[in-house]
Amino acid sequence: MFEQLQARLSTILTRLRGRGILSVEDVDGALREIRRALLEADVNLSVARDFVTRVREAAVGQEIWKSLTPGQQVVQIVFAELTRLLGSGHHALVPAATPPTVILLVGLHGTGKTTTAGKLALYLKKQGRSPMLAAVDLRRPAAVRQLEVVGRSASVPVASPGPGADPVEAARAALARCRQGAADTLIIDSAGRLHIDEDLIAELSRIRDAVSPHYTVLVLDAMAGQDAVRMAEGFHRAVPLDGLILTKLDGDARGGAALSVVATLGRPILFLGTGERLDALEPFHPDRIASRILGMGDVLTLIERVQAQVTAEQARELEHKLRRAEFTLDDFLRQLRQVRAMGPLDQLLAMMPGLGARAQGAGMDERVLARIEAMINSMTPFERRRPEIIDGSRRRRIARGSGTSVQEVNRLLRQFGDARKMLKQIEGLGRRKGTLPLPFQP
Repeated sequence: MFEQLQARLSTILTRLRGRGILSVEDVDGALREIRRALLEADVNLSVARDFVTRVREAAVGQEIWKSLTPGQQVVQIVFAELTRLLGSGHHALVPAATPPTVILLVGLHGTGKTTTAGKLALYLKKQGRSPMLAAVDLRRPAAVRQLEVVGRSASVPVASPGPGADPVEAARAALARCRQGAADTLIIDSAGRLHIDEDLIAELSRIRDAVSPHYTVLVLDAMAGQDAVRMAEGFHRAVPLDGLILTKLDGDARGGAALSVVATLGRPILFLGTGERLDALEPFHPDRIASRILGMGDVLTLIERVQAQVTAEQARELEHKLRRAEFTLDDFLRQLRQVRAMGPLDQLLAMMPGLGARAQGAGMDERVLARIEAMINSMTPFERRRPEIIDGSRRRRIARGSGTSVQEVNRLLRQFGDARKMLKQIEGLGRRKGTLPLPFQP
């Protein structure tokens, strides 16, 4: 998501940065291009117009053309207004003073509501909470079964009603179980429709009256485009919303939903669904997303993903091996798996400052990483520790076992050998100077 908008804004702002002097006409021309880029990204017309107006007023107020760095000043103003457009800050799901905390998820069919319920449960579980899922979507075939499968994958209990149950009574029963100590957070997966109708509104209103949720959250498809605002307003009128979760950000959504809904609805985005895996849910931080859109990276989120995969003890162990040049293919495989667990490579690269839109067009093929992992898995434990013993016959066996070619195996071993030589040189330099200049801190 945001790739097209990011590419357009990066081009416009880079052109401004490259000029030593800016006139009012230069800024107005750039703002016209920015408004066009926002509209092409499916941003609501009034939202795009108001955004450009605020940027121009801020630029005029600061008289940026008299600045020594007018282009950079414009970028800072655009960043500030984009952050403001996306929301005032991160909004966490604060536990209720008296458990359980009740979260009612609403949304249309196809938005990923049931999967999002599992993602949210897993996220809260990692935060030390004890969540339970409640299945009250009793009209869609196999909806209850789907939530049970999701709950089992997340190792979270699911309150499943019996045949012919009423959605409201199912929600009440799940809440009663939580109050008896089964969980401190109840996530209710409500029914959806292809569109908002009177039956859906009436059912959601009855559930809301029955369980008094602390949070009513709309699960919204980021690919909805201009329809996102209309759908969000419809749900907000029926059951007042406390926030939103945007799903399918790993698709080809152009970003208009995120930029439009917050501005028109006045409700924050709480989380972003960034993939199909249950752990592909991240808290929404307006400043970080604005930074990504402008191609400035998102170092904080990248650090959080690394910290979720690498413990301090693992980092110290890796540092020790690097210092002694004892890094093996087993260690490399472990690092490779940790990187793959952090998410798609193009997402990781887009979080690095300076790459931005270029990372989207880099054509990162994750199948290459899978082939490397397959080659290492086809080696014996001794071969991984001592790759120098791998001769021609072993290389042919590894290639056959991994479904790769001997040339690919040769390339992997050559590159790994070069890396080990470099580590030995660095280790020797560190001994002579009494310190080892590692490129990272554990």
